[in-house]
Amino acid sequence: MIELVTHYDEQLITPIRSLLSQLTQQPIIFGEEELRALIANNASHLFIMREQDEVVGMLTVGTYLSPTGRKAWVEDVVVDIACRSRGYGRALISHAIRFCEEHLAPCTLMLTSNPQREAANALYRTSGFEQKITNVYKLNCPHHE
Repeated sequence: MIELVTHYDEQLITPIRSLLSQLTQQPIIFGEEELRALIANNASHLFIMREQDEVVGMLTVGTYLSPTGRKAWVEDVVVDIACRSRGYGRALISHAIRFCEEHLAPCTLMLTSNPQREAANALYRTSGFEQKITNVYKLNCPHHE
């Protein structure tokens, strides 16, 4: 079952931290403040997937408007390592696509993926995403006191 997280639930913090640790080697700070801020932000939509009552996957859809139209980005797609190869990633991506079609259209839905994540890239291609020939640049803007 996939659900949009609309209310703060302390019990989500630990499984989300666990999923994020499987997604990146970078240190992730995720706690009550971050979860509350994510839920409160109208441009962010956090979806979790449960198997029975356990959180086994997640993704976020973030949106913004630009002069070329509404954009939506899929971020932080991860399925728990113990639950992979069960079609959960495909279900999460399909859910994100339906969400955008039903609530955000017209929009352009985009995502990025490390080329080394072969299964993920194959999933995105078979889900209808086209690889865009572009460079993605990143600049971290530190918090100023």
